[in-house]
Amino acid sequence: MESSPRIIVLEELPSAAEFASRIESTNLPAVFKGCVKNWKALSKWNPANGGLDYFQERVGSCVVEAMLSKSAPVFYGDLRSHERVPLPFSAFIGFCKQRMRNKDDGPGVSSELEDSTNGCLPYDDAPQQIYLAQVPIMRIEGEDKVQLEALREDICTPLLLEEKVLASVNLWMNCAQARSSTHYDPHHNLLCLVAGCKQVVLWPPSTSPMLYPMPIHGEASNHSALSLENPDFSVYPRAKCLMDYSQKVILCAGDALFIPEGWFHQVDSDDLTIAVNFWWQSSVMSNMSEHMDAYYLRRNEVLHKASSTEKQNMMRQTHELLGNGEAAGSTIELDHACVEKDVKEKEPGQKAMLHQLEPLAIQALHVLVSLVHDRISIADRGELMHSASRTVSDASVEVEHKKTMTTNSFSLEDDPVAKILSALEPCALQNVFLAMAHNFPRTLEGLILHLLSPVAAEVLTRKFDELDRLITEDERNKFYQVFYGVFDDQFAAMDAILNGKESFALQAFKNVLEKYLGVNSVGSIPGIR
Repeated sequence: MESSPRIIVLEELPSAAEFASRIESTNLPAVFKGCVKNWKALSKWNPANGGLDYFQERVGSCVVEAMLSKSAPVFYGDLRSHERVPLPFSAFIGFCKQRMRNKDDGPGVSSELEDSTNGCLPYDDAPQQIYLAQVPIMRIEGEDKVQLEALREDICTPLLLEEKVLASVNLWMNCAQARSSTHYDPHHNLLCLVAGCKQVVLWPPSTSPMLYPMPIHGEASNHSALSLENPDFSVYPRAKCLMDYSQKVILCAGDALFIPEGWFHQVDSDDLTIAVNFWWQSSVMSNMSEHMDAYYLRRNEVLHKASSTEKQNMMRQTHELLGNGEAAGSTIELDHACVEKDVKEKEPGQKAMLHQLEPLAIQALHVLVSLVHDRISIADRGELMHSASRTVSDASVEVEHKKTMTTNSFSLEDDPVAKILSALEPCALQNVFLAMAHNFPRTLEGLILHLLSPVAAEVLTRKFDELDRLITEDERNKFYQVFYGVFDDQFAAMDAILNGKESFALQAFKNVLEKYLGVNSVGSIPGIR
């Protein structure tokens, strides 16, 4: 491999046309010294000059989404390595002030600020494990998601981006030292430093084999599997020469770094560092019909966006599935059928939620509950047969029945759970889950942990994405709190959904390889692990 192309360092800012023709078109990183030195934010946000008090006054009442990780100071991008928790911005400011007063991070920091966090941080050392990553200041889609829009007047779009259609502008802030896992982004990125200091290590896309990116079908497919702090070369032998192709950049307040899409980078942040980044699509990516799906080769014929005719057919088929077109019974009958099988006692007033469901939603609830209880009954019978030395034929019947319960299903038509989830509108599905959480919590737990096939997991997450765009942030937080609050182990529920979604994506990837390249499996391609 040839040595990495050198990063451009410019003392004078190019015009928008010069940036597009000389820098962006080459897909090479570039450092712009003093790019944002005239921003109001450089003085107003400066922690050493009353910046934290300014934040408190301007946005202290806002609730932001914070990244909370036990792996700190390294923050990994996959959902299994961190939590996204709601946090009052005033609480984070309190962490920063405490950090400035006590650089040694003595015991008692969390307890001293516990009241301001409203008990939302589960870890004992939360201030050191908190990172405000990608908190929106401006976003094209979903204005209700813009948490820090009040700070927008303190920054301005650099002149070299004035012709770009920006996807988002985000705040990045940490009160203790932090390191991002090595990853690349599907957007061009201009990272602007407002306070503190950052070191950015970059690798060109050609070094991808050395960085061992996560599986392309996975949820964190743009992240490296390597731990650069202590790489295991017996597992990742190609990483031995990795640092020979890296380049380091030190950014100080006022500087900006252009990180092209596809360039791997790892960012180290000093104590109390504040940055703003601008994301926009390249001309190539902006011409793709479905950006992220196409970028990760996630598109596939197994599951696609249905036309209006297909939706009508699916609704008709679902009505047939939910009782041959007839009503599936009253809410009272449903309750009587399920109450003895659900072990968690209902609270007063919760049963009334059943009567608020639309007819199709109550039918869907009926069938979902029945499917779960049928599965549980089979498991119970299996346990009895096992204790009584069951016969081979009995075991075979049970295995075949479990197969029909969509444990490994990748077909929407063959999966009753996926068909029901797909036929419901997002808000109707939300109401069904709320009704299950309040009335049949153990049934909801069984549905997610035991009946969620890969295609059902894909349908579910897509419905959640649609729902997130339709409701407010406060409504989202309340819904997911109720939904995941049902589970004794919330991480097990997240893993069940993510594992199913990744299995679906892997099958989709294999289907793409088979259809367009004539390859029957990933393992048959030399060099692919």
